[in-house]
Amino acid sequence: MIKIYHNPRCSKSRLGLSALEASGEPFKIVKYLEDIPTKKELKELLGYLNLPAGELVRKNEAIWKEQYRGKDLTEDEIITAMVQHPKLIERPIVVKGDKAVIGRPTENILELLKE
Repeated sequence: MIKIYHNPRCSKSRLGLSALEASGEPFKIVKYLEDIPTKKELKELLGYLNLPAGELVRKNEAIWKEQYRGKDLTEDEIITAMVQHPKLIERPIVVKGDKAVIGRPTENILELLKE
């Protein structure tokens, strides 16, 4: 089952959702600001994305700039920050099987769907 970690207020996330709807593939929507991923889930997502935690952070968010920027944080500390402040998580994230992409640009999602 395909899964999209979605923020309805984000235009890029809405574009990603539209791409999934147009594909005709069944999928599940996870509104991650309400259904916050656990540390374990984020670690799993990072594995699917093949990225370090810092690459999944929205570094222009005020929370990041005020509380975390410039600090030497471990992977675990970055993941904890994303659990505490899910707004920091890049979006949308689309998962298919054991692979995932950040849907910026939307073409990333289309490539994942082809696999």
